[in-house]
Amino acid sequence: MQGRKAFEGKLFTHFQLSDRVPPDNFYRKLKETLDLRFLYKTTASYYGTEGQESIDPVVFFKLILIGYLENLASDRRIINTVSMRLGMLFFIGYNLDEPLPWHSTLSRTRQLYSYHVFKQLFKKVLMLCVDKGMVSGRRQAVDSALIKANASMDSIAEKEIMTDADQFADELT
Repeated sequence: MQGRKAFEGKLFTHFQLSDRVPPDNFYRKLKETLDLRFLYKTTASYYGTEGQESIDPVVFFKLILIGYLENLASDRRIINTVSMRLGMLFFIGYNLDEPLPWHSTLSRTRQLYSYHVFKQLFKKVLMLCVDKGMVSGRRQAVDSALIKANASMDSIAEKEIMTDADQFADELT
């Protein structure tokens, strides 16, 4: 007998995000490896004691790191991508039904720190990833068009990952 799957939305469901992210998932491993608690002390002077609570600085830099790792050059694309990927939600510490920060919050937080402070802190976060062996090389984009070229392999120079971080920070700005 042929089966047919009919979707029925449940009013209540039990869902544990940590159960759905496999142990070998890159962002699960990154969450277990990366300790960004130093950001609380480093960024404390940029926040007041009254008013509405801001985005968690650790969450902010994790979102920016995701943007770098996934080659997402806009705040809107970062938030949209994270909202659809379980491993990323687990990495930043958000539940499936928890609303993510607005994309404009990322740019406002970047402005709060100033360009140079943001770049310095982002490079430090990226260097922690490199030191832990989680990130190497540089961002890459793949095009589907194959074009023959007359180029010498000797002329190809490896780009430093920190220089690439500078370029990514410039792209976000």
